[in-house]
Amino acid sequence: MTDLMIDIETLGTKPGSVILSIAAVEFDLKTGKTGSIFYQDIDLDSCVKQGLSIDVSTVLWWLEQPKEIQNTIIIGHRNQLKNVLRRFGMWISDNTPKDVKIWGNSARFDLGLLEAAYDSCNMRLPWNHYNECDVRTIVMFAPDIKKEMKFEGIKHNPIYDCKHQIRYCSKIYQTLNFPKDA
Repeated sequence: MTDLMIDIETLGTKPGSVILSIAAVEFDLKTGKTGSIFYQDIDLDSCVKQGLSIDVSTVLWWLEQPKEIQNTIIIGHRNQLKNVLRRFGMWISDNTPKDVKIWGNSARFDLGLLEAAYDSCNMRLPWNHYNECDVRTIVMFAPDIKKEMKFEGIKHNPIYDCKHQIRYCSKIYQTLNFPKDA
């Protein structure tokens, strides 16, 4: 696969915020076909011990969500931040080509917060900055496709969020009629 969609759930919107979970799904932008999936929940305390912060307004936002959505961030086995980041880096190395395109929605959010988490653990980011792609940029070319795309699954579950973003990004790419070898 040539692309990797990443989605995170957090307790803040700025780099240096607590990350509650990470998901990544391999995909081919041209076809929408998906491959391997990575998913890990992260222990809140381990994030705080690494210096990551909690934003009160984000916590309040989570509390306004339906119980089904709240449960996605509360229930589950939580793993230490350093261990999750290490596993994620190994998973990327083992499952994707070296030049894989890394997608975030937006790149400054998902990828920026992950970069700050890697920095807080004194770990190297497992991808090259020049391979980062932004979901919001491709959506600018055909915003109605995203608006009309029905969400399948549980909102704010990062695996379902990744798959949804893949579906509309691929559809937009196909609609724009890029050359097959682009």
